[in-house]
Parts: sequence; C-alpha cells; structure tokens
Amino acid sequence: MLTVEIDPVAVEERLGAGRLACPGCSGVLAGWGSARGRQVRGTDAAMWIVPRRARCTGCRATHVLLPVVLLVRRADTAAVIGAGLTAKATGAGHRLIAALLGRPAETVRGWLRRFAGRVEAVRAVFTRWCRDLAADPVLPGPAGSAWADAIAAVLAVAAVVGARFSIGEVPVWQAASAVSGARLLAPGWPVPAGQS
Repeated sequence: MLTVEIDPVAVEERLGAGRLACPGCSGVLAGWGSARGRQVRGTDAAMWIVPRRARCTGCRATHVLLPVVLLVRRADTAAVIGAGLTAKATGAGHRLIAALLGRPAETVRGWLRRFAGRVEAVRAVFTRWCRDLAADPVLPGPAGSAWADAIAAVLAVAAVVGARFSIGEVPVWQAASAVSGARLLAPGWPVPAGQS
C-alpha cells in the first residue's frame, strides 16, 4: 500500500516517469493494472474510486496506490472519519457523531473503538513527525484528554507539512492518511515500539 495524490493523471505521470518508489525496497514502481473499484462516502456525496496498482521492478512486490483522501478498508473518506474522531475528542458520543455525519451508529462506534485502542501511539507517531519535519518544532501541549492530545498532534503535523514544503494549508486528514500510510484505523498500525 502506498498513498498518492488525489489526481489520477498526476499519479499516472509519476508512475510512467519512474518517480514512485517501492515502500519495501525503494525500487522503481511500474504500472500493474487497477485494484477493485469501490464506492466511498465523502462529506457531500459518494464517489467511485478505482485505485491504481503498481509493481516494483526490483522486488516484484505489488502495491495499491491509494489516494490520500482514503483510509484502508473504510467506506468513508479520511475527512469524514477525522470529523468523527475530532468530535469524540471534544466529548461527543458515537450516537451524536453518527447523527451529525449521517452515518450508522455502529460504523462510527467502530471507528472510535479502533482509535481508542491506539490514541497514545497515534499521539506519539504524529508528535515524532512534527519533530522530524520542522527545524524548530512547536509541539502541541496537553489538550485536556488523551483523545484531544492525539488530535492536536494530527493537526500539528498538517501545519508542519504545509510550512515545511511551502504549500500552504494541507488538509488535516489527508496528512493523517499520508503519515499512517492510509492505515490510521487498520490493525497493526502503528507498529509497537521495539518491533519492525
């Protein structure tokens, strides 16, 4: 799995020019068909996504090139899920969040349960990214709860990425998808300390 920009034309251009590297061995990725298409619910409407696949010319591994607006195995965009996580950090419950987002309560409860099991690890990973990307990082201070601390770290990374690369405002949950390799809510992410 490799996160890429939203524009499929730009992804094709980078893929054709050999400017995408294998996350496993850093070899050059080449086109290798498409992954299964699926419908994803956004903030305003649903969209049909057909992610590109690529194969490494070095190790021969195949990878799905997932746009940064998505998370692995989720039927909602990262922005929708992020809005739910942010609402939880302010104290909202899963039923209220589900009503606000127009999603089933069970779906929202699933997001919150998955994130709850990794709140501290997410805070640590995103704080480390802030420190590594900024020459003189201003790290987020305590925000009042473990959830709020984790969300503050995610927000800080988006700000640091925008400043570091002089690209202005970066959509927060696209930055979160990129940093997590689209695995923000996937099993096994982040890898516990001391394991590879």
